[in-house]
Amino acid sequence: MVGKLYPDKGGKKDAGYTIFYMGINGGAFLGMMLCGYIGEKIGWHFGFGLAGVFMFLGMLQFYFAQRIFGGIGDKPENRVEHIENSDDEDENPKHIIRDRLFVIAIFMLSSIVFHLAFEQAGGSMTIFAKNFTQRVLSGDAAITFKWLDSALTILPIVVITGVLFVLAKKIIRKYPLIILFSSISFIIIWTLCLWKVYREYHGMNSEVTVSWFPMLNSFFIITLATSFSKIWEKLWNPSGPIKFAMGLTLVGIGFAALSIGSMDIPTGAKTASVSMIWLVLAYFFHTVGELCIGPVGLSYVSKLSPKKFLGLLFGFWFCANAIANFIGGFIGSYIDKITAEHSMSFFFSVFTVIPMIAALFLVLGNKKIKKMMHGID
Repeated sequence: MVGKLYPDKGGKKDAGYTIFYMGINGGAFLGMMLCGYIGEKIGWHFGFGLAGVFMFLGMLQFYFAQRIFGGIGDKPENRVEHIENSDDEDENPKHIIRDRLFVIAIFMLSSIVFHLAFEQAGGSMTIFAKNFTQRVLSGDAAITFKWLDSALTILPIVVITGVLFVLAKKIIRKYPLIILFSSISFIIIWTLCLWKVYREYHGMNSEVTVSWFPMLNSFFIITLATSFSKIWEKLWNPSGPIKFAMGLTLVGIGFAALSIGSMDIPTGAKTASVSMIWLVLAYFFHTVGELCIGPVGLSYVSKLSPKKFLGLLFGFWFCANAIANFIGGFIGSYIDKITAEHSMSFFFSVFTVIPMIAALFLVLGNKKIKKMMHGID
């Protein structure tokens, strides 16, 4: 649906998918912040229950908002195409279609390498946050974190509420039920956020929840996505291989930060108190890398795919992510064995080297890959 809103050539589609990605991560930010906090501090039944409530409200909003984009997203028999300036696959020679499919395959393999490292956020990085990071704060450190956490909680909600308020004024007459369910959602969100800030501010000590760290990924996407969108559209729009190489390099730099931060952890140690700053840096670099690969990858699948196979190739794209999760989980499962035989620093250095090698191959093959894209930017 997003792909049909923008032309295939130029940077508008990459920019559009970046904004789309920002919207997704607005929900991810709120979900990890509230569901994670309530799960760890109150009980996981309430944390998962809250996720279910908002999935239901989100479904209602989507159901009543279907007509906003006209015929885009309709059932095939009723669909009205709104594709401008796009290539008709029937007019392209077979060798062009073949070359473009091969480029998609290259990007999928690159995405697998990226995500097998990136998805350590749900495994080894969470273990590192839980057992090896100093999360119990007191004194000035606790006060500083409380103010920082309050800002991270309230300010994004203010921004998202403001954006939705502007949108609401434009569509409330035509789509009143969307505004109703959105309003219910945000009343609940604001109530829970203010309760969280009040509860943490009046606590004697501050224990940073493990789920607070993955939340940073979504926070950085929300704050940086608009800038990346403008960069791709107006300032600098490098080729797809270069964008992917940038993403792979940045995820490697993030793990390099973790490798440096964990150098003082003794071999075989089960716990440690490493500064939080290393995880914050890792999530920052991983997020910037994700913005070079996640939305850009979706955009290139949309631009390079023959239109009649578009849905199938998007399925393959997410299948590649599933493969990456499996491989990443398999490698991550050896964290105890590797840290016992070598060190935690060595474990994270593995995820530094592998993506950077893949990035080097993309840079070296950039000209050849661009040629095989046959005019797609």
